[in-house]
Amino acid sequence: MSRLGVVECWRYIVGEGPTLRERQKLRTRRELLDCAKALFVERGYAAVKIDDIVSAAGCSRATFYLHFSGKPEILQKIGAETMARRAVTMYADLDPVLASGSRAEFAGWMRRAVEWFEANQEILPAWDEAVALEPEFQAIARRAVSELPAAMPRYLERWGPDRDHEARLRIELLVSQLERFFVRWAVQGTIDSSADEAAEVLSDIWFTALLPPEHRR
Repeated sequence: MSRLGVVECWRYIVGEGPTLRERQKLRTRRELLDCAKALFVERGYAAVKIDDIVSAAGCSRATFYLHFSGKPEILQKIGAETMARRAVTMYADLDPVLASGSRAEFAGWMRRAVEWFEANQEILPAWDEAVALEPEFQAIARRAVSELPAAMPRYLERWGPDRDHEARLRIELLVSQLERFFVRWAVQGTIDSSADEAAEVLSDIWFTALLPPEHRR
């Protein structure tokens, strides 16, 4: 570790706060994230250029590249703050719901899943657009989805190691159907349904589908 690194570590150990320069760096990063999110929501992913983001944030392209490697990374960080972390929590919550064997609890989880999509609906179109346009972002989105079944150890255990791939695929298909439902329902307006009605029908489809055959009644 460099001498500067040792000094920085010691400063945090003894409880000193960040320097003025570090606080300014954090403020700039925050401003870039906030401006990028607002622009992605307003215009979509493809229409926003890095110059648009730095202009809105009042900084330079060089400053942008001190914090982010490009548009895919800044959208990834926005997703990590608003979408991905909460998505993992939501699927971790699904694990005990499935273990309970209660369809009523599963329907309650499904309603919360729909609420999660409603809470994140502004940024979801930009996320989908980036997945379609950016090979780099496809890998990011793939990793984000693969984290979800990993947050469900009891679910995976019930399926067993020989059917681990199928168990994970079922969660990925659940995620895909929920995403497509939400786009058609809330974004495009091509599905006429209340949130509760949709959650009930989706529960009919998925409650049994997520159970191994030997656990089905």
